[in-house]
Amino acid sequence: MPGAGFPRLSGELSHELSFEAVGTRWCIATEDPLDAATRAAVDGCIEDYSLLWSRFRADSLVARLARQAGACRLPQHAADLAAVYAALHRATGGRVSPLVGASLERLGYDAHYSLVPSGPPLPAPAWDGRLDWSGPVLATSAPLLLDVGAAGKGQLVDLVAGVLRERGYGRCIVDAGGDMLIRTGEPVRVALEHPYDSSRAVGVLELADQAVAASAANRRAWGDGLHHVLDAHTGQAVETVVASWATAASALVADGVATGLFFASPAELAQEPCLSGFSCVRIFSDGRAEYWGTLKGELFA
Repeated sequence: MPGAGFPRLSGELSHELSFEAVGTRWCIATEDPLDAATRAAVDGCIEDYSLLWSRFRADSLVARLARQAGACRLPQHAADLAAVYAALHRATGGRVSPLVGASLERLGYDAHYSLVPSGPPLPAPAWDGRLDWSGPVLATSAPLLLDVGAAGKGQLVDLVAGVLRERGYGRCIVDAGGDMLIRTGEPVRVALEHPYDSSRAVGVLELADQAVAASAANRRAWGDGLHHVLDAHTGQAVETVVASWATAASALVADGVATGLFFASPAELAQEPCLSGFSCVRIFSDGRAEYWGTLKGELFA
C-alpha cells in the first residue's frame, strides 16, 4: 500500500537492494551488501508466505481453500496474523474481514487483474460459522476465498527483517510498497505521499526503530471509485477516508491499523490490546486530517 516514501540514506546504511515481489516494489537498505545466502533466504521467506496467502497463484493455500473446504496447521506467525484480524474485525464491527476475496474478485481485482467488475458489489460472508482461525490452525466449513491484504504485507516485512537480523543484518530498513520497518538506531525522515498526486508529499514523519504503514484509495484503484479497501458488509470501496498512515512496533500492526482507520476511529482501534501503542494520521475525502498518539514530524497545509 504505497504512501510512505523510502528515505534517502547516506553513510553506513547505504547499500540498497530493490526488486519486485508479491505484486509490489521492495527496497532493502543495509550496512553491507547482502551475501548470496541471505538474499536466497529473503527470497525463500517471501516465496513461502506467497504460497500460503496469495490470491494470484493457483498453487497457494488460499487458492486451494477457495476450491475446497479444509483445515490446516500454519506456521506459528499465522497466529499473530489471526489475532490482528480478529481485533480489526471486532473494532470495525466486522467491516474488516479476511473473507473479502470474492468481493474483490467481483469488482475486478482478481487473479487475472481483469479490473472489470463482473457484477454488483458482493458482501463478504460472515466470519462466524464459516472460518475457524484460532492460533496457527485455520479451518473452513465451505469453499472461501481469503484475502489478508489488510495486514499480511506488513507481516511479511517483519518476517523479512527477521531473516536479516538472524543473518547479522540487524540495522536495516525493509520497505514493501510503503509498508516499512526501520531498524537504524537513529531517526530517519519518511515522506507521506499525497493521496491524489504521487509526485507530492503531504507531510514528513521522523521515525526511529519502528514500523510505518500506509493505506490509500489512490493505489490499487481502477474504474470509477473502485479500489482495494472494501467494506466487508457491502463489498463496496470505502469513500470517506482517502489515506492513512500508522506507526507501531511491528509492520503487521501498523499495516492492520492503517487499514482499520478506513472504518473505525483511532480510539476504537486502540481498545484492542494487540493493536494498542500505535500512532496515526488519516485524511478524509473532505480534506480534514486527524492525528492520534505521539508523532514527530510535520503535515503540510
